Amino acid sequence: MAERLEFDGAAGQRLAGLLDIPDGTSRASAIFGHCFSCGKDSIAAARIARALTDRGFTVLRFDVTGLGESEGEFGAATFSMDVADMVVAAGVLRDRGQAPGLLVGHSLGGAAVIAAAGQVPEVRAVATIAAPSDPGHVTDLLRSQAPDLLERDEVEVQLGGRPFTLRREFLEDIRSQPQRERIQNLDRALLVMHSPQDRTVHIDNASEIFTAARHPKSFISLDGANHLLTDHADARYVADVLAAWASRYLDDGAA
Repeated sequence: MAERLEFDGAAGQRLAGLLDIPDGTSRASAIFGHCFSCGKDSIAAARIARALTDRGFTVLRFDVTGLGESEGEFGAATFSMDVADMVVAAGVLRDRGQAPGLLVGHSLGGAAVIAAAGQVPEVRAVATIAAPSDPGHVTDLLRSQAPDLLERDEVEVQLGGRPFTLRREFLEDIRSQPQRERIQNLDRALLVMHSPQDRTVHIDNASEIFTAARHPKSFISLDGANHLLTDHADARYVADVLAAWASRYLDDGAA
């Protein structure tokens, strides 16, 4: 069952989410952070959330500012705002008596869950999927479209076949994140999942995350998968591994 959920983000903007709820008793709650410019209804977000729900997890996924059904302007938001909104989302679940024990993030969402974990005390496990080791990786990808993007107040780029205007504040913010320090001080179980064939975020990023993190940490190779996990079998595999791995750290109820 999926329940529509709306809540006010850190800056007061209305955010739209979906809460995927399992039949029967929930093992634990999780928040899924979607990839850059994707949204809560992306193939990976929807399939992984539903597959985790099939395995007894309650999963919240929501559109970040300016995407999907959420209010605001995407290009005027920042990575720091997205992280703050994830912390707010955790509070929404907490108020329902379902504080998240697991944070899962895909691509830039993976960087966001690492950044948010330290601000959500109930989180005991964090999983990244095809995540950059540094959020600033986004600017490297965008330079092919706008080599001078860091010298302009705003720049229009194509993301997922759609035009977006990104402001200087967004670019400066995403390049100034202390991500390595966050990884080193995560103090939660960490699962790093990445495909050797990922052409968007090179697998070296997974190595950097894994090397910087302290134990307990695990790595799973998503051999043959693409960055967006568009193959249904890849998304199901991710969910299967996630559910089995997380159950070791989330001991609420049946987990």
